[in-house]
Amino acid sequence: MPRRAPRRSAPVSKINLAPVRGESAPLRSLTILAQDPSVRRRRKILTTTAQVMAEPLMDGPCGARIKVVDYDASRDRLYLPMKGGYQQGDAWLDPFKQQSTPTLLGNPHFHQQNVYTIAMRTLGHFESALGRRANYGFGGHQLHIAPHAFAGANAYYQRENRCLSFGYFPGRGGQPVFTCLSHDVVAHEMTHALLDGLRPRYIDPSSPDQGGFHEGFADVVALLSVLSDAAIVGSVLTEQGLVRAKRTLVSPAQLTLDALKQSALLGLAEQVGASIPNGSASALRRSVTMKPSPRWLHDPEFEEPHRRGEILVAAVMNAFLAVWVARIQGLGPVLRGQYDGQRVVEEGVTAAQHLLTMCIRALDYAPSTDLQYVDYLSALLTADKETVPDDTKYRYRDVVRKTFGAWGIQPISRPESDGCWEPFGEQVSYRNLRFEALRANTDEAFRFLWENFTALRLARDAYTVVQAVRPIARVAPDGLIVRETVVDYLQILTVRGHELGALGLKRPEAIPTSREVRLYGGGVLVFDEFGRLKFSIGNNVANTRRQQARLDYLAREGFFEYRSDAEFSRGFFARLHLARARDRWAPGG
Repeated sequence: MPRRAPRRSAPVSKINLAPVRGESAPLRSLTILAQDPSVRRRRKILTTTAQVMAEPLMDGPCGARIKVVDYDASRDRLYLPMKGGYQQGDAWLDPFKQQSTPTLLGNPHFHQQNVYTIAMRTLGHFESALGRRANYGFGGHQLHIAPHAFAGANAYYQRENRCLSFGYFPGRGGQPVFTCLSHDVVAHEMTHALLDGLRPRYIDPSSPDQGGFHEGFADVVALLSVLSDAAIVGSVLTEQGLVRAKRTLVSPAQLTLDALKQSALLGLAEQVGASIPNGSASALRRSVTMKPSPRWLHDPEFEEPHRRGEILVAAVMNAFLAVWVARIQGLGPVLRGQYDGQRVVEEGVTAAQHLLTMCIRALDYAPSTDLQYVDYLSALLTADKETVPDDTKYRYRDVVRKTFGAWGIQPISRPESDGCWEPFGEQVSYRNLRFEALRANTDEAFRFLWENFTALRLARDAYTVVQAVRPIARVAPDGLIVRETVVDYLQILTVRGHELGALGLKRPEAIPTSREVRLYGGGVLVFDEFGRLKFSIGNNVANTRRQQARLDYLAREGFFEYRSDAEFSRGFFARLHLARARDRWAPGG
């Protein structure tokens, strides 16, 4: 019998090895615009390379989570994707590396790469902060992005079509302005999509704070994303004259709180806002310069979502500036009383990254519905304390409390101490509970609710559903892994207008007696790594104070002209952003 030739093993370099536990995912670099094209340096647009997860890309580009479909509905035109160009063998390619300004501005293929990359980088920020994969608010794994969706000064996220749509319009001198080329706008819209996946009830009709939170939070993420990039921050500060290109020493007079507002953030925002009517920078331009005062929370003008969102942006961005100044002062001068410009940039980037992580991570500790800024502040403080207990060096949490407090926003929990959520201290039953199942199974989580309706103070006559169960693994600064499980639940009580009185609520005149009214409640349960309940954070459906305030606000704003909550939520962001471009707002558009 002839002998068989020995089977040869494939070369090690050709084998796709599974990643080792704890190993970081491979990354690739792609060119993007650091800001919109109106921001120039030596007559060239400001570009940077963004690192995103390396994945096989189909034409589009199209990956596992983002699919670019470049169809222009206004012109009934499909922009064909670039064929290949992103990978050659084992090498990841950047097809637009070091391309000229006219090429980047005029090539639809670069526009497609720009939205894909910024969206993926924003997704990476969320997943890194949350310690898990982030889901969308619709059925499906891929978010569709249309870089040239329509002719108009608008851009929006739409859950129904699971897409981000970016418009274009004639700018000054007749030159086209593409919203898909603004880093702020793309990151802003991607944040809407990710926030909708985490908290789908935040677009329900509720309160001025909840309407403003979606806009303000998207602005905050977009701005801190830019400020987390050292190349962008360094270029902008150099352009503003704060850091000189050939002399990296900076005068301390240029590093005060007021100087940083005027020379860096405010200048950047004015340039972006001049081109993009509904970009995040317009909120930054106004909010950073507004004088903090609690009266804004009671001003009817600030019930409009974008204006309400400015308060959140102002509080977070002023916290960023305060921490940045504190970190700069900790450096000390290096020569003749001046500071090292490169270190100034590094400290700003570090502060932005920490605050960005805090802001995203806080979502896991925020109520699932009827969010108010006082709730988010307690969530913000708790999320940071759980991962970074020792905050004595730069006191991020103290600074955040101070900047929010200047706007009259105090934590709803333990305002006299640290402002964090109160740990759950009542006795609960773990009977019939299987913790391994609880970490992934909504039915197991509902069983825990069922066993503990009384202890958790839930309404038994309300419809109750567990919306999601999310296991979390976060790495603390000391290298330890913090493991938790977050259960997100919702309660809905449906009544008629004439039944509100029996619940202790006064029926607004705008609500007919026969009109169906939905009252919302819900929250999150946070379990530790051993399956014990740490926090129960929520808004009770029987909270008459909040429910009355919600009904009065919705009646005043004309919400009850809609036939249902779902009709109101449909197309919400398109109406909202169009109103911003036109500088007006009404729930009806």
